[in-house]
Amino acid sequence: MITAGSLQLLFHSCPRRNLSSLLFPLLNRQARRQPSFKSSNPRFFVTFPHYYHSTTATTTSGIVTTTTAKMGLTVKATIASFGGKLFKLSHPSTSTGTDMAVNLYIPPQALKSQTKVPVLFYLSGLTCTPDNCSEKGFFQHGASQRGLAIVYPDTSPRGLNLPGEKDAWDFGEGAGFYVDATQEPWAKGYKMDTYITRELPSVLFGADSEFGKYLDADKVSITGHSMGGHGALTLYLKNPGMYKSVSAFAPIANPCECAWGKKAFAGYLGEENKEEWKKHDATELIKGEKWRGHKDARVLVDVGTGDNFYKQGQLLTENFEKAVKEAGVEGVTVRYQEDYDHSYYFMASFSDEHVDHAAKYLGLL
Repeated sequence: MITAGSLQLLFHSCPRRNLSSLLFPLLNRQARRQPSFKSSNPRFFVTFPHYYHSTTATTTSGIVTTTTAKMGLTVKATIASFGGKLFKLSHPSTSTGTDMAVNLYIPPQALKSQTKVPVLFYLSGLTCTPDNCSEKGFFQHGASQRGLAIVYPDTSPRGLNLPGEKDAWDFGEGAGFYVDATQEPWAKGYKMDTYITRELPSVLFGADSEFGKYLDADKVSITGHSMGGHGALTLYLKNPGMYKSVSAFAPIANPCECAWGKKAFAGYLGEENKEEWKKHDATELIKGEKWRGHKDARVLVDVGTGDNFYKQGQLLTENFEKAVKEAGVEGVTVRYQEDYDHSYYFMASFSDEHVDHAAKYLGLL
């Protein structure tokens, strides 16, 4: 017999992506065992935790079918930070087919006045989760001073259980490279371009979001680190007007020519699809018609000269600089910070400056 208590235990002990496969066969079995189930109560309503607004199951000849209503954000934790609040959230994603974690920082200005503030998306690097930068990057410090919200998405779907998904730290889970995969099996849910540029904004800014009242969807910038720096640059360059500015720490600036990028693009986009690769490469994009001759690109890049990945040729920021110059693009600043490495010590040292770069173009300075 399925009781409210057993349902509660099931929800708290089982990943939500597996609930349908476990719960509804049990309901179906219960429906078959209870003849009165169909005749006296052909429709029953189950109230789930608030990340499922409602679920209705209907019996037809003893078979349980389901219709799930719109799903929203789950608040997993609320943490005070620099006068504001950091919300650790999750939501079911249609782009990835999994639950996605995301952290959201709301600055004190928004909380106190209940007014909308501009938003900065921060894209993380290889292996990272939304927690890494929100705990160690110190972006909330500058954001609290300027009145800026920050969104920290995850770096890939988690829980698809695809073959080879967890075999390497630089490909698969934790390494989505902010592209929409076209190759199997990754095409199933590795849709991080769509997730970042379309789905996540609609989830956060939409009328159904409890956070929409704080976030100004018309004033958004983007930044990132390493793989996330690549993501920030390419999503900005591919979508002129979507973001007011872009900045990046130690970005993979020419992935078509480095080992990390070649591995990711071959796996997600296809070994032979080199022209498709270029559509996701900042060095190639800055040379394109959308940006050639542009006079106000609003790009800031920081790289540490002590960064081992820079020394190994994974970042190739010089290639990006050369492309900028050849394309006659203005408004691009690339800085080489003496002795700094690839770590959060580097990012924490300059995060206020990257927040200010965004704040300038978001009308806060």
